[in-house]
Amino acid sequence: MNSIELHGVNKYFGDHHAVRDLSFKVPEGTVYGFLGPNGAGKTSTIRMIMSILYPDSGDLTVLGDSMPERVKDRLGYLPEEKGLYKKMKTRDLITYFGTLKGMSRREATKRARLLLDQFGLLDCEDLHCEGLSKGMGQKVQIIATLIHDPDLVILDEPFSGLDPINVELVREIILDLRSKGKTVVFSTHIMEQAEQICDSILLVNEGRKILDGSVTDLKREFEPTLLLEYDGDPDSLHQPGVVRVNNMGRSAELSLASGTDPQRTLKSLMDAVTLHSFTVKEPSLHEIFVRSVGGSTS
Repeated sequence: MNSIELHGVNKYFGDHHAVRDLSFKVPEGTVYGFLGPNGAGKTSTIRMIMSILYPDSGDLTVLGDSMPERVKDRLGYLPEEKGLYKKMKTRDLITYFGTLKGMSRREATKRARLLLDQFGLLDCEDLHCEGLSKGMGQKVQIIATLIHDPDLVILDEPFSGLDPINVELVREIILDLRSKGKTVVFSTHIMEQAEQICDSILLVNEGRKILDGSVTDLKREFEPTLLLEYDGDPDSLHQPGVVRVNNMGRSAELSLASGTDPQRTLKSLMDAVTLHSFTVKEPSLHEIFVRSVGGSTS
């Protein structure tokens, strides 16, 4: 079963065609990454899935229902534009969101304290939200999204504002949701996070689908890359057969043209820079993103 299905969905805002004939399926029990540059149509699509907006044409099904508003209590949504009721206590705010999803106040309070403890925030349960740091506030909003144990969780930029320790915590929470059979859809600009935890991805640009499929299968569609650690002039990395260089200072990822022999390229590089290590590997999701979106812009 698929948790989400879109078939030929279009959305307009006046003359602006924000989502263009978009079709994709999100399998149940998977982590699905929704990727694309700013203005690509990601948030508009998410809002249609959440029945905040409605398609102008096309069909949309969420948890098997063609009217997503009827299954809202089974959905958890963390929007990109986040906010807290500043004067409410942390525990009370989370409890409130639970009651909005049909939980009793007693049940919601009990689960709120459980999740606060899991996120390392139990000491803050009586703290007013205005006293929370940005990262703490982000975690509270994620807890409010999960309070009612939803079957489908949609997270728009969930790693925003989190330090590395809390990024790891949120990543573990997402993977734990998948292990329990939940479906997680999240939008992110952090390709490394998507690559680490996504089963499949959808890449959109200018409202259109560019790529859709499992991370493993999509990587196989692209030529391998050379991952190097080196010293020397970065301009010397531009050897014959190298179509793009993602230079990261003392390391670089080199994309090769179709049919290029990686060994021949390495031989040329050894004469141009000092190589400390090199690996021929599948392209990173970052590289796939840049090459696909760069090739699709008008």
